[in-house]
Amino acid sequence: MSSLLSSFSPTALAAEPPSLASPIVSAGYTGHRSARCDRFLPWYWNGNEEKKKGNGLKKRSLSFPQHAQVTASASLLSSNQAEDSRSKVYHEVCEAARIKFTQEISFPCKDKDISLAKILLHVAAEDEAFMAFNREMDALSLSNERRSALSQPDAQEWSSLEEMPLAGKNIDQWMNELDVIAKEIEAELISRDIGCYLVELLEAVHLVLFRCRGFKRTSILTDSKCSYFHSVLSSRCGSAILISVIYIEVCRRLGLTIVGSRVGEDFLIWPQTGNPEELFKVTSGHSLFAIVNGKCVEDPKSRASELTSNSLLGLEIASNRDIIGIALANLIRLHWKRASRLTHGLMLTSPLRNVVNASEKLNKIGTSNSPLLRPQDLRLAIRASERLLILQPHNWALRRDHGMMLYFNREYREAVQELSICMAFAPEEEVALLEPFVEKLHLLRLASSWKSFSLV
Repeated sequence: MSSLLSSFSPTALAAEPPSLASPIVSAGYTGHRSARCDRFLPWYWNGNEEKKKGNGLKKRSLSFPQHAQVTASASLLSSNQAEDSRSKVYHEVCEAARIKFTQEISFPCKDKDISLAKILLHVAAEDEAFMAFNREMDALSLSNERRSALSQPDAQEWSSLEEMPLAGKNIDQWMNELDVIAKEIEAELISRDIGCYLVELLEAVHLVLFRCRGFKRTSILTDSKCSYFHSVLSSRCGSAILISVIYIEVCRRLGLTIVGSRVGEDFLIWPQTGNPEELFKVTSGHSLFAIVNGKCVEDPKSRASELTSNSLLGLEIASNRDIIGIALANLIRLHWKRASRLTHGLMLTSPLRNVVNASEKLNKIGTSNSPLLRPQDLRLAIRASERLLILQPHNWALRRDHGMMLYFNREYREAVQELSICMAFAPEEEVALLEPFVEKLHLLRLASSWKSFSLV
């Protein structure tokens, strides 16, 4: 008994706080009343002692002041209100960004009127709001676990899509950054006393973008900073498609139309001109085409190195919608790679190959064999896929991949719906693979609903 009492001494309590997992602490001997400990409340002795008849043992009771209980309750209430408020703001921002994206990309709009920069900034804003909310909720949960009012996460100072900061600037400020770059190019042309001739203009664009500001292309697709438009403007390092978008947007402000096309793994751009031969004339050791597109044009391993003025005319020019589609497809690939990092080599279609006939067991696609995936990156890949489906609703391969991501995220009802729509557009050989998988997914969805019902 002495050991029991020593474990409840003030010294022991100060050195080892009570477990959060056990709010009720009971004495282990007959005759001792249980002492209730509410979570987040301080422990201390009130000094009252009572003698038990017969054995002379003393017992001490725990008590808590009323103001401590009120303070703790107010703290919890304030924490829950802050969480609800943040959740509402982030949800509204995500919803507004998706609506803006849909409006900008809608097919009634003329392709030439689509602002590539604005659409990609809305994409970034939606994903950043989603990630920022997760970060704040993690910080808030950690703060609550530590029972520290001093470590509460800072509340956001913005409440709308227009105010939301992306790497320190909102959407309008990043759009203004493109205007600033265009003005720097104009100032460079004025300082040289050069008119707006094509070659001189492109050389000035190259000087400001790649030498003065230090923009550079990268083939690394595992860093999100290289795959979001505002991050590329901030870090000045990005994928070929986003660097090309910056080039196109800046030249548009200078009155110069730049077109582009996908060539192998590269996206190449060039000025729209009736005389493509001048793009391939070598001056100062480089052709103008190489200056615009960087070293990939001169790399013998690249398909771009084989282009000539004649083959350039045979390329299919990408529309603004096509360019947005390429950027979104890169985001899907990026986040899927990050989500499946712990299961290297996992493909979205892997489960389809495992289910080849209807006689296989359900556990072939069951949750017990599901690979370990990072939930946030998987959700980001699904978001990118949702936006791309708005742009390409009849792309059966994209819808199949979207349905498979929903399956990996255990959203079985939605996965069945997407894969069923996919089968209406897919070739016969693909339908033969999808049918048995969708049948078993129906059963898996039913089994999941039964399990949920049994837990109610």
